Amino acid sequence: PLSFPEQTVDSSNTFILQCPRNELLVCLFCSESAPLLQKDVLLKHLLLEHKLVIADVKLIADLPKYMLYWKGRFLEQPVKDFCSVIKTNSTGPVEKQEDYFLLCDVLPEDRILREKLQQKRLEEVLEQQQKERDDSNFHRLCMFCSEEFTGNRSFLLNHMAREHSFSIGLPDNIVYCNEFLDTLQSKLDNLQCLYCEKIFRDKTTLKDHMRKKAHRRINANNREYDRFYVINYLELGKTWEEVQSEDDRELVDDENDDWSDWQSHPVSAVCLFCDHQSETMDHIYTHMKETHGFDLHNLKTELNLKFYQQVKLVNFIRRHIHQNRCYGCQENFDSRADVLHHIMAKGHVMKLPEMSIWDQPQYFFPTYENDALLCTLSDSDEDERDETNRSEDIPVIAEDISNLKILKQTSVLNQLYLLPFKHIRVA
Repeated sequence: PLSFPEQTVDSSNTFILQCPRNELLVCLFCSESAPLLQKDVLLKHLLLEHKLVIADVKLIADLPKYMLYWKGRFLEQPVKDFCSVIKTNSTGPVEKQEDYFLLCDVLPEDRILREKLQQKRLEEVLEQQQKERDDSNFHRLCMFCSEEFTGNRSFLLNHMAREHSFSIGLPDNIVYCNEFLDTLQSKLDNLQCLYCEKIFRDKTTLKDHMRKKAHRRINANNREYDRFYVINYLELGKTWEEVQSEDDRELVDDENDDWSDWQSHPVSAVCLFCDHQSETMDHIYTHMKETHGFDLHNLKTELNLKFYQQVKLVNFIRRHIHQNRCYGCQENFDSRADVLHHIMAKGHVMKLPEMSIWDQPQYFFPTYENDALLCTLSDSDEDERDETNRSEDIPVIAEDISNLKILKQTSVLNQLYLLPFKHIRVA
């Protein structure tokens, strides 16, 4: 069951990628300043009081450092040496004309500054991400149940994806993970759906809504989450959607498709009995056989299991292990470790109950969503291959001739054939 244990979220449409929230922005000409989250106030001040516009502010990776740099440069040289001059009301009287200054990356110095700030921000993010990947002191409760996780953050993220069908992405693609999880918990604490972001009256209603509507996921269109994904720091001012769409266009526009260097990306499968994972299916079958004494291929051959029977069997075992119950004798235990010890000690690994117990429609449904092990199941390949080879030289007969004698006696063609002879006898 969902168990909801928060923080207020900035309602600004343009969200600042990870940067200290309490930094001040300083005016380039005077002592005026404003907090980073109120940057529009200072930009308005620059426009009205000093007639200066900074182009593409959202593409500046570190706005406070950018402002400090140009404040120093403007003390050294006049503004006109750096900025493009825009004259308003140029066709009107001279006294009504005003000069406005545009600071943009057309100026090589400005472009280099923006690139350096972007590079520095990317290095900081990658360094932070590496620290989180190597951190073994992570400690947190699952947002949806009371289970506690310590060690690496991937344990919690994989648990939420596997047990609660809630995935925020691969752990290696995420940065500032604690703050990310704090943000999500805050929404749940405020009874807000993570996907449609509607507010509900109580936790039970919210839980039912997220389950029934399949809203156990985040809203990809919410820019608030951009700062938690490394991809959003890779290219200046581009979100993950823009980067991804550019990659897709490159694939579509590439007329000289060369598939010679194609490499498939195998799906990682999880052992039926423990958390061991492998991207190679042969390895996972070997692991289950050597470590747990479970031979799925042997069971398939002995019991002559068809594809859907194999699916039911895998889901049956998965569910029993998840519920800490021995699938061989149905005895319940307090933990997974206890049930695995029992199964090994009692020799119940390959002991299955009567087929009528597990060959049930309820086990068509996977215990774990996206169970890659189910994708590797198939009917008896050798039998199908042999049957195909044997049938290559056998002619195909259009009709069933197993009861040819009866067919001849009842055929309409037979009656038509005998009709002329009846007339001859009458004559």
